[in-house]
Amino acid sequence: MNNLTIAILLGLIAFIVQSEFALGTSLLSRPIITASLAGLVLGDLQAGVMMGASLELAFMGMFSVGASIPPDPVSAGILGAGLAIQVGGGVETALLLGMPIATLTLLLENVYLIFVLPLFVRSADKAAAQGNSKKIAINHFGAGIGLSLLKTIVVMAGFLVGNQTVSRLLELIPDYVQHGLEVAAGIIPALGFAMLAELLFNKKVAHFFFLGFFLIGYLNIPVTGIAIFGFILVIVLLGLKQNHTPTTEGGTLDDEF
Repeated sequence: MNNLTIAILLGLIAFIVQSEFALGTSLLSRPIITASLAGLVLGDLQAGVMMGASLELAFMGMFSVGASIPPDPVSAGILGAGLAIQVGGGVETALLLGMPIATLTLLLENVYLIFVLPLFVRSADKAAAQGNSKKIAINHFGAGIGLSLLKTIVVMAGFLVGNQTVSRLLELIPDYVQHGLEVAAGIIPALGFAMLAELLFNKKVAHFFFLGFFLIGYLNIPVTGIAIFGFILVIVLLGLKQNHTPTTEGGTLDDEF
């Protein structure tokens, strides 16, 4: 495929994953999904998954809270992985490109939200005052489609323009900086697992945590086998818990009077 076809496909991915206004909060916009899809388009799914996993850890916990909008994960996942694969880079290249791209896209998104979105909101308010539910729906979907189109244009233009630019940029980066990025790319997954373990690790589940390591280390059971074993164990424990749940039996009251 030529670059234009790839850019169109990547733009289509951006449009679909950004359409949570119609699809609901499906989390399709997370880098683990978008980077994998970008890798699939570029013919290197394995690299896309690896880059997506590292970018996902970098964007972990970044969700919109109130008026605070985090850097855009859609463009970071698609362009970060897409450009990195296109120029023959690795995970460190995707991380190097992901955050700046996400920040620049956030600036464009803020321009849209400040100047364009209020037009749809005011139109929807007028429609609500008139009791025109059809026009309200049109404004709702119109505002969402507009933002999806913005992300589509950013991804397409970024891939077409940034291909040669990224190659020149990587040539300008000193070797010791690239080596540092490689080390950081290896640390980020470990940091992500440590954060996950901190959330999950407590007195109630600690023994199961060490049981999993024992089964892998001494019995050489693969991860899939551990997952199946854990699922069966959960079913058994839930069944035992239900069997030991005390039940209140109704009694009879003899009234002799």
